[in-house]
Amino acid sequence: MKPPAIAAFFATLKAANPQPVTELEYTSVFELLTAVLLSAQATDVGVNKATRKLFPVANTPQKILALGLDGLESYIKTIGLYRSKAKHLMQTCRILVDQHGGQVPRSREALEALPGVGRKTANVVLNSAFGEPTMAVDTHIFRVGNRTGLAPGKTPYEVEMQLLKRVPAEYLIDAHHWLILHGRYVCQARKPQCWLCSVAAYCDFTPKTEAP
Repeated sequence: MKPPAIAAFFATLKAANPQPVTELEYTSVFELLTAVLLSAQATDVGVNKATRKLFPVANTPQKILALGLDGLESYIKTIGLYRSKAKHLMQTCRILVDQHGGQVPRSREALEALPGVGRKTANVVLNSAFGEPTMAVDTHIFRVGNRTGLAPGKTPYEVEMQLLKRVPAEYLIDAHHWLILHGRYVCQARKPQCWLCSVAAYCDFTPKTEAP
């Protein structure tokens, strides 16, 4: 995908959704961090169902710690890998209280030092909470980046670096939201809905499938 096509690609996505946001529900930076940590190998819908019950009871590191591990597990047991996620979240909350005054740090190094927080999670927090132009490459963005020719790469990191290099600066803040939503609802893994795609004209993917 050439630079003019990339610009048109994102201009089209922006026109359709000028202010994209994550589909995870949160009202604070800590709630966002918690939701993203819980979302690994789980759906946003499933995470939201659990956090709608958890957050009214415990939405700070101190309150999560007060629940205890068993108490936390009881709220998130419907989420995949809930035992390991509960353990990581408890450890993260302890670090936040002991080392960061109960606040979520805004540096990548400090975020990635938290148990259960990898590069993708750190990128989501840095972007959605702190407005930094990061690119959180999940399975959707990895697929869209490669399939469309927007940002080919063999690893999520390669795709991330390509996106940071190739996406025009004016679209970087919101680009990962547009790409996730596009991959989730249009450019799907098994059957990309090219006949519904607003950016098909700029995409390198062939052949274009026909409507069923």
